[in-house]
Parts: sequence; C-alpha cells; structure tokens
Amino acid sequence: MTENQQKSSNLILYSVVGILLIGLAALTFMWSAKRSELNQCQNDNIILKSDMEGMNKMLEGYVGGLSNDLKTDFKNMLDTYDRLIEMDRSKADSLNKQKAQISQLLTKLNTNKKLSARELFNLKKENEVLRSIMRGYVKQIDSLNTLNIKLTSVLDETTTKLTETTSERDTYKKDSEQKSEQLKKGAKLQAYGFISEAMRMKLNNTTEPTPKAKNAVQMRASFTIGENQIASSGKKAVYLQIIAPSGAILQNKTNHVMDTETGQQAYSDKKDIDYNNQAIDLTIYYDLKGQEVEKGNFKVKIYCEGQLIGTDSFTLK
Repeated sequence: MTENQQKSSNLILYSVVGILLIGLAALTFMWSAKRSELNQCQNDNIILKSDMEGMNKMLEGYVGGLSNDLKTDFKNMLDTYDRLIEMDRSKADSLNKQKAQISQLLTKLNTNKKLSARELFNLKKENEVLRSIMRGYVKQIDSLNTLNIKLTSVLDETTTKLTETTSERDTYKKDSEQKSEQLKKGAKLQAYGFISEAMRMKLNNTTEPTPKAKNAVQMRASFTIGENQIASSGKKAVYLQIIAPSGAILQNKTNHVMDTETGQQAYSDKKDIDYNNQAIDLTIYYDLKGQEVEKGNFKVKIYCEGQLIGTDSFTLK
C-alpha cells in the first residue's frame, strides 16, 4: 500500500468514527430529555394524587351526605317500580330489568364504604339516567291508570259542548230557514190586474170577447207582473192554467206539465218573458182548437218558477 493510499484509508476511518460519536451524543441528549420529561410526569402524578387525596378529605362530609341521598333515592325508585309492576303486569319484564340495575348500584354503595367523590358523582349521573327512564314508565302506566277518569271528564264536557252546539245549530238552522222563507216570499212575483175571458171569431177573422160558451174559440188572460227588486232577473216562463167547471185542466198537449211547489201539474199554455225587476204587462192565449166548452165558472191560475203568483176567474153561459 502506498503512502497516499494509507492516508486516504485513515481519513475515511476518522470520518466514520466522528459520525458515530456525533450520533451517540445526539442519542444521549435525546434520552436525557425524555428522562427529564418522565421525571416531570411522575412528579405531576404525585402532585395530582396528593391533590385528589386532599380534595377527598375536603369533601368527606359532602360525600357522606351524597352517599346517603343516593341510597335513599335508589330505594325509593325500587318502591316506585314495585307499584308500577302492580299496576301493569304486562311490563313486568322491562321494569324488573331496571330494578336489577338499581339494585346493583345500591349494593355497590352498601358494600364499598370508601367510594371517592368522583365515583359518587358517576353514580349520581347513573341515578339521573335511571330516574329519567323511570319517569317514562310512570308517564305510560300512570296515565293509563287515570285515563278512565280523564275520559269521563272529557266525555261529560264534550257532551255538554255538543248539546250546546246542537242547540245553537238548531237555532241557527231555524233562523236561517225563517230568513230563507221570508226571502223566498219576498222574492215571489205577484200577478194582478187580471182580465180573463173567452174569445169568439168574427167574420173578418179577428176575435172579440164573448160570454157564451158555444161561441168560444179561444181563451185569454191579461195581467201585470209587478215590480220586485229582490226577485232574480232574466228569462222566465209564465204558465197559464185554465180549470173548467168540471175540474178538468184545459190542454191541447198531454206533455204540457210544469213543476210546482205542490208537485207536477198540467198547464194550458205558457209565455216566456225577460224580467228585469220592473212591472211587465202580458197576455197568454189558449186556443180551444175545436174543443167543446162547458158552461159555468172557469178558474185561471198563473204560475212562475213553480209558484202560484195570481188567480182569476170568468163565467160562460
């Protein structure tokens, strides 16, 4: 090996040794730091334990009271569950499961005389959860137990209200019917100023009134339908009904039938008008078309919208 090669080999060796020394120093520093942190944690833990012991001593009086309160509360809850089971046997399995949990916590309180404040606080939280569950059962079962009383009360109240409402409804219905009837009566048209007579044919093919039955070829009724602002306006059919002395209604067509308040009736003839709530004069003719006419008194009736709105009569000899 030459001198230069020897120098190069020594340089590499020194470099490796130097790197190892630096790494060792770094590891030593890191271990020292972690060791320091571990010591600090151990010291903190000692301090915390000391603080906890001090806190427990400070809370000894309160802890004793809390323990007794929890025992009493758990016992009361067990009594409540027993009453609930008596009231509703169908829920006995679920209720007994809750009783078992409460009994376990009560046993823990009775057997362990040195529970810390933290442990008691945790028991108090469990107590609150179990009490909340118990309230749910009480609401279900006790509400069912008192339901009949409440239903009877509500039923009585509802019956009273229903009677009052029915009475009010009947009164309203009666008033409504009365007002409707009054309105209907007020809206009814009225026919007046009648001239009802038989007509005979003259030689010039015109007609004139006649008192003789044998000469009659036509009958007519002239009248006025009065003004009525309440009645509906528009197209209306006005029906003429002529009743012979025998009681028969004069008709040319058997299908001349109208609807009235008393049922369907035959009519002699009709006329359509356009009523605008003002008085209107009209004449309705009935052609005998060869019918023989009786002697005696003829009755004339005028209908509109199913209502009898006017009557008249005339006599033929």
